[in-house]
Amino acid sequence: MKDHYRVLVVGGGTGGLMVASQLLQHEDDLDIAVIEPSDKHYYQPLWTLVGGGVFPKEESERDEADFIPDGADWIQDAVAELHPEENRVTLKSGESVGYDHLVMAAGIQIDWDAIPGMADGLKHPGSGVVSNYSFDTCEKTWEAIEAFPKGGTALFTEPTTGVKCGGAPQKIMYLADEAFRRNSVRDGSRIAFMKAKGKLFSSPKYERTLYDVVKRKDIEVNLMTELVEVRPDEREAVFKNIETGDAHTEHYDLIHVVPPMTAPDFIAQSDLADEEGWVDVDSGSLRHTRYENVYALGDNSNLPTSKTGAAIRKQAPILVDQLLAALHDREPLNGRYNGYTSCPLVTGYGKLVLAEFDYDKNPEESFPFDQSKERYSMYALKAYGLPRMYWNGMLRGRM
Repeated sequence: MKDHYRVLVVGGGTGGLMVASQLLQHEDDLDIAVIEPSDKHYYQPLWTLVGGGVFPKEESERDEADFIPDGADWIQDAVAELHPEENRVTLKSGESVGYDHLVMAAGIQIDWDAIPGMADGLKHPGSGVVSNYSFDTCEKTWEAIEAFPKGGTALFTEPTTGVKCGGAPQKIMYLADEAFRRNSVRDGSRIAFMKAKGKLFSSPKYERTLYDVVKRKDIEVNLMTELVEVRPDEREAVFKNIETGDAHTEHYDLIHVVPPMTAPDFIAQSDLADEEGWVDVDSGSLRHTRYENVYALGDNSNLPTSKTGAAIRKQAPILVDQLLAALHDREPLNGRYNGYTSCPLVTGYGKLVLAEFDYDKNPEESFPFDQSKERYSMYALKAYGLPRMYWNGMLRGRM
């Protein structure tokens, strides 16, 4: 590790690796480093299907070292402080690294302790508390689905905060419904979606389809309903109505929890943050609004779009073009990011709605058919095609 780099990338997840790889494809001698503490890399979109019993969790894991691009230094440490006025970062080890240009791709922070009782419940398999939002817990979701009793109650939550893949909280609900039917325990059972936001899905075209799905599956939808406490010993969950402030308690046999998510602390406490703690960037150029040599993409940014890997796939080339233009004192060539994101909405085993839309929530579809319809072809794309594209294409900077 050196004490200064031309380009410093914070984060070795999807965004950081894509940007580093694409930059080095343009300039193989670029002086660049990636800061990433973890020695493992995870394809997190697969965790829904792990929780649904389709794949073992090991399918989602690879060694980080295999994806650090040739030509980049890997600083296996974490950032403790950002000092944009001084063009440097401080690592948890205490060392300081300077930069000419900084790319922020540090992801999102999951707050497992934000809801009382949630973390404790996840530690005890018999509590009925499960979550697909970590490598360590996603497989336990399937164990709980398989053990679900006839006539039971299954609750699925989503918090007020932004989350990784906005559709993931309800995808596992649709898979659970079909698994319960296969196991002959659905009749007389209750499935309820407890969502702390005002819409079932943000893009109206796909929301209409999802309302058809929940009606067909006899799933109860409770919007503006926020999980505020889990009582694992009693198998009870406390919810608050966001509009009225009223609280009520629900019994459950299974509860799939989605923890609140925020910007990483070291970002939220820095001068790079907006009022909510995210890296404050221009929505089209991905350059910081105050520091012209700072860029951000993915979950740690305040881009007003869903936090998905598909969004990053469209953001990375724009950011790379902006950064190369700055390095060579030229105008950017690739235009501006329009907010494109995608959410492959699994609605059952072998069924998927491929939602693709922009900042205005208008569809921006890739295929010559109506993607708001449930299709096996799109399910196969998610289960078998997209993981291969991710490992062999995206992380290598090839798409």
